Amino acid sequence: METAEHIKHLAREGQLLADAAEQAGSDAEVRSCPGWTVRDLLRHTGMVHRWATAFVADGHTSYRPGGGEPDLDGAALLDWYREGHDLLVAALSGAPDSLECWTFLPAPSPPAFWARRQAHETTVHRVDAESALGLVAGRSPVAPELAADGIDELLCGFHGRDKSRVRTDPPGALRVRTTDTDDVWTVTLSADAPRTTRTADGPAECELTGPAEALYLSLWNRLPAGTPAVTVTGDDRLARLWRETSAVTW
Repeated sequence: METAEHIKHLAREGQLLADAAEQAGSDAEVRSCPGWTVRDLLRHTGMVHRWATAFVADGHTSYRPGGGEPDLDGAALLDWYREGHDLLVAALSGAPDSLECWTFLPAPSPPAFWARRQAHETTVHRVDAESALGLVAGRSPVAPELAADGIDELLCGFHGRDKSRVRTDPPGALRVRTTDTDDVWTVTLSADAPRTTRTADGPAECELTGPAEALYLSLWNRLPAGTPAVTVTGDDRLARLWRETSAVTW
């Protein structure tokens, strides 16, 4: 996907998140993130948006920690979240292709990295916000191309790093195949960090198959185990291993 497309999705998903949060209220439980309320979700996502904006807007070339979560609630918290989201969209929309700043996953350019990363950060948390309304079948859809792109970022990006905790002995291969886009990934799992290829070459002990949106949310652990939208064939040990060890934390 192009950077402009990621920014477009970021803008839409951030607005949907705010709308769902406003409707649910600060005290509502976020069902997809046990232990969180909408208040926690807004504080976290708003902090991440401002953290990302600082790299893009100020061109920081080394890591800097986030500014922390605010002691805000209710309408003031929602306004703070919306303001931070708008600042991020504006910073990315105005960033030149030549911008140099710190990133943490491979990408064609820093603006491309931050647009992609924040589009998916916001999409996943928008799903969280809508879960606070009890929305499952009625939640806002994730476009297949965006979902497939997010699967790729998760498998090849986050879990292409040595810090991934998805490890197993004996080894095995987990295949992920979308049914509504032409995408397939093979994740080689072992005692070392996972290694993913964008192919269906070779055998796989376990395969996850389904629409890109269902796979995206399942791999991010936003859908419950056994969701009928995702078909698991072969050794479900690897599917359980993913669910138990793949969480990406701040």
